[in-house]
Amino acid sequence: MKQFERLGLKEPYRRGSHDESTIPHSRRFLIQVEPTLESLKSQEDTDGNMQITIEDNGPKVLSLRTAASNGHNRFDIRGTYMLSNLLQELSLAKEYGRKQIVLDEARLNENPVNRLSRMIRDHFWEGLTRRIDASSIEIAARDPKDWTDDPRPRIYIPRGAPEQFEYYTQLAKDKPEIRLDVQLLPEKITPDVVRDMNAKPGLLAVDMEEVVDPVTGKKTLRGRPFVVPGGRFNELYGWDSYMESLGLLVNDKVDLAKSMVLNFCFCIKHYGKILNATRSYYLCRSQPPFLTDMALRVYDKIKHEPGALEFLRTAVLAAIKEYHSVWMAEPRLDPVTGLSRYRPEGFGVPPETEAGHFVHILEPYVEKHGMTFDEFVHAYNHGDVKEPELDNYFMHDRAVRESGHDTTYRFEGVCADLATIDLNSLLFKYETDIARTIRNVFHDKLVIPAEFCVGSLVAGQVETSAIWDRRSKRRKLAIDKYLWNEKEGMYFDYDTAKRQQCTYESATTFWALWAGVSSPKQAAAMVTKALPKFEAFGGLLSGTEESRGEIGLERPNRQWDYPYGWAPQQMLAWTGLYRYSFTEEAERLAYKWLFMIGKAFVDFNGVVVEKYDVTRPIDPHRVDAEYGNQGLDFKGVAKEGFGWVNASYIYGLQIVNAHMRRALGTLTPYETFIKAIEENRNKALAELV
Repeated sequence: MKQFERLGLKEPYRRGSHDESTIPHSRRFLIQVEPTLESLKSQEDTDGNMQITIEDNGPKVLSLRTAASNGHNRFDIRGTYMLSNLLQELSLAKEYGRKQIVLDEARLNENPVNRLSRMIRDHFWEGLTRRIDASSIEIAARDPKDWTDDPRPRIYIPRGAPEQFEYYTQLAKDKPEIRLDVQLLPEKITPDVVRDMNAKPGLLAVDMEEVVDPVTGKKTLRGRPFVVPGGRFNELYGWDSYMESLGLLVNDKVDLAKSMVLNFCFCIKHYGKILNATRSYYLCRSQPPFLTDMALRVYDKIKHEPGALEFLRTAVLAAIKEYHSVWMAEPRLDPVTGLSRYRPEGFGVPPETEAGHFVHILEPYVEKHGMTFDEFVHAYNHGDVKEPELDNYFMHDRAVRESGHDTTYRFEGVCADLATIDLNSLLFKYETDIARTIRNVFHDKLVIPAEFCVGSLVAGQVETSAIWDRRSKRRKLAIDKYLWNEKEGMYFDYDTAKRQQCTYESATTFWALWAGVSSPKQAAAMVTKALPKFEAFGGLLSGTEESRGEIGLERPNRQWDYPYGWAPQQMLAWTGLYRYSFTEEAERLAYKWLFMIGKAFVDFNGVVVEKYDVTRPIDPHRVDAEYGNQGLDFKGVAKEGFGWVNASYIYGLQIVNAHMRRALGTLTPYETFIKAIEENRNKALAELV
């Protein structure tokens, strides 16, 4: 009509038969929120868990009044998916205080791919976003793991951020009722210092930006936002943040991903490393390093903006500092092979674990020394009691936590001695990323300022790409020599204490493809020999059943072993396979993972969890390993999903083709989909003949 008006044309005469009464309008319902919610729950939620799933055995049908008839006519809503969507929409309406709503039928039978993508983009990311400042400090600085007699909100500020110390000290004065304890971190952070801080656990400050308070008109500080892994967390995590950024960038939440990179740069500048998470007891412990790739992906999106080059310069300098001071220094570097290990410093029992976690390990020693449990832990932590065997045990335990793979039989009792394929692939990627960026973006000279100097680096020194090229070549030679296994066609960890290759088959072998460490021949060998061992119904297994070994009461299942699959393993493998042109394999694996997530989402009331049992077609979100599963315990409607799984869903939809995306929307299993594709192909070929 508008076009007709613009061009000054008359609308052509239309016959009545052309009217669109035959085209179905989307049906809308007039719903009284409370009574409908109550009758829906009493009739359909037969197990009373505030979710409508395929395990509920109600009639699976509910009549709703239509809006077009002003509530006079009724229409039946049928099936688990539509009813669980109705439960979710009504739960949200009730939360917003609505008494009556008009609901579109399109919301109830929405294509599941579109619905989950929309939920992640518009709701889940928001539910997982945190900002550390006056708006949140009371909740965020209180630690749910606080084991002390007087749990209170506490924040540690590094010496190099006096403006933050002033900000929080003022805040504590202005709001005495929250009992905020503001502490200044010591200049030098050593394992002794961290151990002594365990009596007063607290949150660590992250980056803040200067803003003008709209109310007072004065300058103040505001926390830079970041995304947490799951709803119960309030601190910035290490490698979770990188995985989440992959989804954030697809969803055009570039500012959030950029802000997370800046938070990491702050951590490296003030704490010396990207931390496992920003709590005081993690100060000695890092996590798998992904900073260069994360920063380059963000830079790629913002390079036309002012300040983009400075952003990238800061991130690369931070990565160089972390590379030298954390991964290429004692105790993590193995001087013989030149490869690196997860091997954080620290003393004693990790304080953040559940109370009974180490009882079975410590009890024999408690009896041996004739002390109470608490007395022994205190004496051992402070070196009054020497137990070398325990020292060894906890060194490996800390290493497992730094690896991000806590826990797995792959690492039990050996982790700190292993030059792993995952860590060394990531460091190879650091080396190649830094070389390429210095060469292509900074015209082959990058000046190192004083605050980023570590080891032999001196202020004003100019870094060129050549030395980073040499480092990556050297690492590739060492990886080929110590970690590659020609016979098996995959990479294994190398035990630097026993000087031999391990035999545990781990999906981290595919990280070498992601980092570009493999030759085309090695990549092809991995696809033919290794991939079939890891591929399961719902995507990639984190390890093989054979490597895990027998499990039972004495040897329980571990969450990073068979039969579980994790989002980071999937995303890095898809990207790696794509990098080496194994497009079909990448699409297949992505399809299986997305199908499994989508099927659980549809059948189990919109559930999205931390990890999945990729061997279970019906209820893959049920996990019986230690720590259970995060993301299950919502009432009515899921608000956050889980960080890296949200990202894997959004990112995976970029990997699969359009045909696959349509098939995922109809919940077509991979076997059915591929069979149909084959039949179509054969039919087309027959017609050609």
